[in-house]
Amino acid sequence: MPLSGSGDTPAALPLPVTFPVPTPAARAARRTRAGRRPGEEPTESGSDPVEQPPGAEPAVPAGGDRQLVFFGAETAEPSVADLAGLLAGPGEVHRMGGTARLSVVVDAGWRVHVLVAELARRGVRATWAPTEDQRYAVRTAYARTLVPLAAAWLRGPTQPPPAGFQLDGRRLRLWLAAAGLADPPDFRLHLGGNDPGWWTTVGAALTAAGLTGELVEPGAGGPVYRIAGRHRVRRLAELVGDRPPAAPAGAWPERD
Repeated sequence: MPLSGSGDTPAALPLPVTFPVPTPAARAARRTRAGRRPGEEPTESGSDPVEQPPGAEPAVPAGGDRQLVFFGAETAEPSVADLAGLLAGPGEVHRMGGTARLSVVVDAGWRVHVLVAELARRGVRATWAPTEDQRYAVRTAYARTLVPLAAAWLRGPTQPPPAGFQLDGRRLRLWLAAAGLADPPDFRLHLGGNDPGWWTTVGAALTAAGLTGELVEPGAGGPVYRIAGRHRVRRLAELVGDRPPAAPAGAWPERD
């Protein structure tokens, strides 16, 4: 049963909740022509279709067929490296021995549904729980597959973006799902941490992706990057792909 799109606790779902993670064999089968369902055709990029999040309906683009956007969320298979998009925002990564886990606090039930499903698509198990301030904490299990992410981002007690950090559509999609907020006609992407150097690095990655944003400082309602203007918001929509079924109307940028 879908999570609520409001800030209310989605009582219909037990705590904690997990989504099934496809086995390596199942993922390999989907990448082969033999594993394709009868009558199914390859995607425009020439690869097999990516499995939809559990419980999600297939996205049908408005206006019929369209060309995929270079570096967009739909142009490559999901990978664990995409989770760097959460760390550009309010996500945190933690090490424990030879494992690591990622956590992020979000403000609405629909974000929980989208993030847990996106994590499952990358072979990462996650649970969620309500917080004392009426929000939701999404946490992955500790896993060895997350160690490279932690190694790239952790510098002692701090979590600065690694040198050469870049943002593509898949990373932006996760960041938007966790901390993007419509502010018509603009969009806001909330940041984490309290280091201006961190924000500058992330801002440079946004600019390189064609999304030059205005940094709003903490005292003025930030830290957040405001993606302003119709052209840039359309570019954001092209990069992050179709609105997830769990996201309410108006919560996701539209291409048109």
